[in-house]
Amino acid sequence: MKRKALFIINPISGGKKKDGVPDLIDQNIDKAVFDATIVFSDGISHARIIALEAVGKYDIIVAVGGDGTVNEIASAIVGSDTALGIVPYGSGNGLARFLGIPMNPNQAIQALVNGQAENIDSGTINGKPFFNMAGMGFDAHISEVFSHGKKRGFISYIKSSMQEIATYDEQEYHIEIDGKVYERKAFMLSIANSSQYGNNAHISPNASVQDGLLDVCLIRKFPLWRFPEMGIRMLTKTSESTSYVEIIRGKQINVTRKTEGPIHLDGEPQVMGTAIHINIVPSSLKVIVGPTYKKN
Repeated sequence: MKRKALFIINPISGGKKKDGVPDLIDQNIDKAVFDATIVFSDGISHARIIALEAVGKYDIIVAVGGDGTVNEIASAIVGSDTALGIVPYGSGNGLARFLGIPMNPNQAIQALVNGQAENIDSGTINGKPFFNMAGMGFDAHISEVFSHGKKRGFISYIKSSMQEIATYDEQEYHIEIDGKVYERKAFMLSIANSSQYGNNAHISPNASVQDGLLDVCLIRKFPLWRFPEMGIRMLTKTSESTSYVEIIRGKQINVTRKTEGPIHLDGEPQVMGTAIHINIVPSSLKVIVGPTYKKN
């Protein structure tokens, strides 16, 4: 029997036009294997609503977009037998890159046919799920600034970061990880399920989506002139070797900060209060991985 696949396309992710994507799917999907349905989302949370209605009716639901689109759809199917597929069309595509999914859309669609299904971990922040990376501090602040901009894409994100980095200060955090307490000041506090933010920038090189742990990455403020060095370290997977980065792994994480403010879930910002509760949910999402994915 053919497998039923639903492709949900985010028309604005990554600042890239998607008008031709239905044709790409039609040209590259194996029609002997898949019976494909294609829909476009048309606003915030719409992809999640579509996916919620599709759970149990389709064997695979494919997110065509970036990490935010993946989050919306995965949030709807987490804990179910429905598999997640990804065709990367975002600014960073962090989870897709980590899972070895080709960045070329044609190849990503073709890879769905023979792709292996793996159960991966997810995380929650105050009950809301994330699958790649979450956090607070500077990256959450930039996600909030970026969300109000007119332009999407990697270049716009970098411009926003450079405009804000000089004036953003470290924050104080009271952190409890599996019962052990840490008092820290941090420029960013990132919670990593996979190793990278996106664009192969690895903040936690040894992270795994199948180890039942989250990596708490504390990044201290560094001099602006060291910004290129920090970028190179992330691209070369050597971020842990600098004194500006501390990584602590755990399952249950409680963070208390002095004021409410933005957090991000897979790059999508929202405001939360001073008490942040973070948990790992092991093996909770079935996802089709790419041909180069390696368990670690």
